[in-house]
Amino acid sequence: MCGIVGYAGRSNAVPVLMEGLHQLEYRGYDSAGLALQRRGGLAVFKTEGKVSQLRALLPKRLTAPVGIGHTRWATHGEPSDRNAHPQRAGKIALIHNGIIENAQALKASLTDQGCTFESETDTEVLAALIDREYAARAAQAAPDDSTFLQAVTAALRAVTGAYGIAVLHEDHPKVLVTARHGSPVVLGIGEQAMFVASDAAALVRHTRQVIYLSDGDVALVRADGYEVTDLSDIPSQPQPITLDLEAVELSKGAYTHYTRKEIEEQPEVVARVMKGRIDRRFNTAALAGMNLTPAELLGFRRIKILGCGSAYISARLGATMIERLARVPADAEPAAEFRYRNPIIETDTLYLAVSQSGETFDTLSAVQEIKRKGGTVRGIVNVVGSSIARECDGGAYLHAGPEIAVVSTKTMMATLVVMALLALQLGRLRDLSPAEGGRILAALDALPAQVAALCEQAPAFEAAAAWVAPFRNAYFVGRNEGYALAMEGALKLKEISYIHAEAYPASELKHGPLALVDEQTLTVAIVPNDDLRSKNLSTLEEIKARKGPLLVVGHDADWPVAVDQALVVPASHPLLDPMLLLVPLQYLSYFTAMALGRDVDQPRNLAKSVTVE
Repeated sequence: MCGIVGYAGRSNAVPVLMEGLHQLEYRGYDSAGLALQRRGGLAVFKTEGKVSQLRALLPKRLTAPVGIGHTRWATHGEPSDRNAHPQRAGKIALIHNGIIENAQALKASLTDQGCTFESETDTEVLAALIDREYAARAAQAAPDDSTFLQAVTAALRAVTGAYGIAVLHEDHPKVLVTARHGSPVVLGIGEQAMFVASDAAALVRHTRQVIYLSDGDVALVRADGYEVTDLSDIPSQPQPITLDLEAVELSKGAYTHYTRKEIEEQPEVVARVMKGRIDRRFNTAALAGMNLTPAELLGFRRIKILGCGSAYISARLGATMIERLARVPADAEPAAEFRYRNPIIETDTLYLAVSQSGETFDTLSAVQEIKRKGGTVRGIVNVVGSSIARECDGGAYLHAGPEIAVVSTKTMMATLVVMALLALQLGRLRDLSPAEGGRILAALDALPAQVAALCEQAPAFEAAAAWVAPFRNAYFVGRNEGYALAMEGALKLKEISYIHAEAYPASELKHGPLALVDEQTLTVAIVPNDDLRSKNLSTLEEIKARKGPLLVVGHDADWPVAVDQALVVPASHPLLDPMLLLVPLQYLSYFTAMALGRDVDQPRNLAKSVTVE
């Protein structure tokens, strides 16, 4: 990981690459670099730190027609100038997202052949392997651009692991080679120019015509076009698609941070997710993109939902919605664990893969495992044309628009709305009454305005965050849906404020964690007005009896327990209450991080799209 950009054209590559790297900063990274084809040979500039620090290294007058750029998120080797990409080996410069799992074995073999290595990276090993493959071919016949392509392909056949790469060779100054396996690469088609990126966000200012490479694709890119082959040197002809993305969507506008902007875009996101998916005649929903007939949906006896991070938490909430409305067994599981337990794939189970980016490696691998074993899997993703979207035979796009901040806010909200629509559709196919379907639709109609009203309470949430900021440890507790929300609240707080936070079912607090509750340990409790309210109140009493500071998120302003802070949320249909209870938790984390002076949009050690294991 984490960001790749490349350019081959008639103009100067440098501003294109630097702008692309700037657009990819949101993904999280620790170093940045460029490799450029210049008249004197390859020029490499790289540094630990931000893109702004890389910019400061560059000569004022720097031009090149072909180049590659990278923002690195460390996997092999600590963040440093030495380990930053591009990595050099002989006449090769290489940038790489992913992990080469057999790098140590390859490195040992190359060392025996006389290679020396300057970095700790697996990327330098791959660069050396390509350099060796090229030298072997060049010794047999006069090399041309196809020799370069073949050398990269041959090297990749020896590799185990995940990669998205872009490569330059000093003797082929007009071309670059790019390839992917498990880590996304997209080509952009311009006027007398070609672009390469790991994310279409880096291309949208230059072109809307893109090609998403598939696993095993290797592409030779030049100003006037491209050619794509697979690892067996068989040509392929992937079809371009047109991006539905505006450059203005990638801007912060008047906001200080993308995180707050994306929280406050949620009212319009909720409305957009529902658009065209409501069938008011029958008080139901219709997710046409799932490509499943009513008879096929009725044939499923179980729903299994997979995701990582916030996507997994939204999967837990979605499973609860489906069970409650459709009375079909449903559960969620971390995608990263799923394929390693040799899962039993049932033909009467519908599997759903949830991923904001559509590129999450663990979730994509789970999808491939399900398909390999003959299961039915559908994707719930935000990015059109992403790997999971293309791997699945259907699904539902979130239509949340670009989410730039590392933490998930509006895409989680969009996922919950999609889950509610799917639960409604499945419920109405079974025993859910038209009247109850109508009540749910009425609650969905009211949801955008209710979320907007919560956004207007931002000053109250900011005041609560100022009270939270001095704590170094926090518990988040709740029951059923409240526990899933506690998981998300704890995740958000630790992600961007770096406060240690754990989530527990409120019922489990006295089975161990209560030992740590004292005057220095904050508890955030999610307490809606549901059937378990009295049970939750008993938990609050237990906390206050130990003098634990207590912040409650619920539907009431006044509590029978002496809580320290209360964040009030309007009530909705019980199915949709989690979507409203989520908003204060998002603001609480954001304002706490602000109070502590954290890098809110790009928290340390994290990346937006996790394309490695």
